[in-house]
Amino acid sequence: MRDAGGWVVDSGLDSGCVLPGAQLALLSEADLTGRRRTHRPTRARRRDAQQFFEDLTVGGYVVHEHHGVAQFAGMVTRTMHGAERDYLLLEYRGDDKLYVPSEQIDSVRLYSGGDTPTLNRMGGADFARTKAKVRSAVAEIAQELVVLYQQRHSATGHAYEPDTPWQVEMEASFPYQETPDQLTAIRDVKADMEADAPMDRLVCGDVGFGKTEVAVRAAFKAIQSGKQVAVLVPTTLLAQQHHATFSDRFEGYPLRVEVLSRFLSDAQARKVIEGITDGSVDLVIGTHRLLSADIEFKDLGLLVVDEEQRFGVSHKEAIKALRTGVDVLTLTATPIPRTLEMSLTGIRDLSLLDTAPAARRPILTYVGEFDERPVAEAIRRELLREGQVFYVHNRVRDIEHRAERIRDLVPEARVAVAHGQMDEGTLERVVVDFWEGRYDVLVCTTIIESGIDIPTVNTLVVERADMLGLGQLHQLRGRVGRSGQRAYAYLFFPKDRQLSEEAYERLKTIGEATELGSGFRIAMRDLEIRGAGNLLGTGQSGHVAAVGYDLYVQMVNEAISELSRDSPAEAEEAVAVTVEIPVAAHLPPDYVERDDLRLDAYRRLASVRTATEVDAIEAEWVDRFGPVPDTAANLLAVARVRAECVRCGITEVVVSKAGALSGGGLVAKIHPVRLAQSKQMRLERLYRGSVYKEAQRELQLRIDGGANRPSG
Repeated sequence: MRDAGGWVVDSGLDSGCVLPGAQLALLSEADLTGRRRTHRPTRARRRDAQQFFEDLTVGGYVVHEHHGVAQFAGMVTRTMHGAERDYLLLEYRGDDKLYVPSEQIDSVRLYSGGDTPTLNRMGGADFARTKAKVRSAVAEIAQELVVLYQQRHSATGHAYEPDTPWQVEMEASFPYQETPDQLTAIRDVKADMEADAPMDRLVCGDVGFGKTEVAVRAAFKAIQSGKQVAVLVPTTLLAQQHHATFSDRFEGYPLRVEVLSRFLSDAQARKVIEGITDGSVDLVIGTHRLLSADIEFKDLGLLVVDEEQRFGVSHKEAIKALRTGVDVLTLTATPIPRTLEMSLTGIRDLSLLDTAPAARRPILTYVGEFDERPVAEAIRRELLREGQVFYVHNRVRDIEHRAERIRDLVPEARVAVAHGQMDEGTLERVVVDFWEGRYDVLVCTTIIESGIDIPTVNTLVVERADMLGLGQLHQLRGRVGRSGQRAYAYLFFPKDRQLSEEAYERLKTIGEATELGSGFRIAMRDLEIRGAGNLLGTGQSGHVAAVGYDLYVQMVNEAISELSRDSPAEAEEAVAVTVEIPVAAHLPPDYVERDDLRLDAYRRLASVRTATEVDAIEAEWVDRFGPVPDTAANLLAVARVRAECVRCGITEVVVSKAGALSGGGLVAKIHPVRLAQSKQMRLERLYRGSVYKEAQRELQLRIDGGANRPSG
């Protein structure tokens, strides 16, 4: 802004300065705290936490809630009943075709079930029988889930106090700008902790999206109330990483943070265990060693489990015993299918971190047959920009031979080897040396999958990617690209070898899902490849395949709601509203060019409940795509009519041409309508040509040529 003496600029100050002539010293935040806090605003990516779906693709399989499994044939524009609209074209068995109006897009879901499904016949009879079978099987599952849910909510936990001044101060020292998703997750976690029932929340976010900071703030809150915190991690390297992070964030506060891992000597481990028992250790980070019988917490209040899927069955049983009456916070980048199912069906609360930090960039991913030439080129390219390389060779028996071959290919590279069978001291020394830049290439097993955060590593080479799981591949790829530089991932499979169908699907998915925040999409695809199974066992996979995963989960949710209904409000369901008006109402392809964006726009319009929501969508369209064309404006007008119908309890408004005997023109049929006797008598006088059918609760109004204008 302009001042009388010049310009005044509102901006950040990275560092201070001294102006001797003016006898003025300027101090920045970094000069006082030693940290520089970034204030770059982060734009949130919108995603409904209960509707996870990939974009519809032509040729993919979908499920219509009434007609069943079909193949999606794309979006088409057609004129029906005098109105030009966009329709989703679904193809069923026997060459049957169904045109689904864009406003009914919520009746169509993507099919996820494992195998290629059998198409249903259009008409819904066979699909109705299938749904009936699945519904009876789901009822039993729902009963078990409701019992679990009730047990969880009837248990009594510790209700924590509101944030202390120290909590506010510690959170303010976070050196980055929180993403909107982070702030939402932190609010949810704190609300859970301040409630009487024990917390059981899953925080799902891609690598580097800020899950650890959510855990840091929850841990500090628990410690402020005099409780102990345990952070359970799958690897020693991740334990060391978390110990450094938590110690740094809690520096300056009278808290004792310890790590319990195989890197400690026996004497050091005994000292930590004694501190856990007598309560002098406030927070301990450890591997499955924390689950041993000799570990007794004096007053455990919060258990943080990082990457739950990495623990075995026996460890998970021990975790269950440890978590009784304790708040539990689970962090994961790619949730395992069963954990995902529990989250989507409400047994565990879920927070999604879906907004990438401002500096993160997508990782360029190459999937192909192994060739030493691109390997050597990738390593040399990284060395030229003074970076480092992870080379994953997941066989210990010949890992040294592979390291020697890399030294031959790229003589100038300094190569080190790391794997889990090395003794603790050697492994730690190698990793620390690589961390400090003494090596250029680390030839390693999947031991780096979790826990190593080295910003200078921005190239990843995986030699036998076909042998690794989808979650593993995603985690490994997340080890690079953490500094804001462009990162590269090369995922190789052997030449001239037939890949299994599952391996092919895994590599295809990881190659396609390169955008930031794709972890949840990968988990859903993993669920589809491996099969959903049972929520509590393994007997439901056939039912999931029959109706698709999304519809299966919806049916479970409906059964749970039926069993656990506490009030009439919970029983209310969203009522479908039909609005048919003979106007051209659609999004022209030259206005919104991408089909996935048009589908998303239609999905949002179909779910609006108020005119204000429609106004917000219109403002967004103007901002993103420019002035709204006439057909799109008509689409918004129809959405406003639908919103008004929702407000008034109207389920159907159909405008059609009237017969010649009644004078032609247009007639609006509105249903359901209740009219008192006195209003029925006035109806014909005020609105000539109107008809009210009391038995059907249907009102017909002439709406053209002044027919609906009161006569006096």
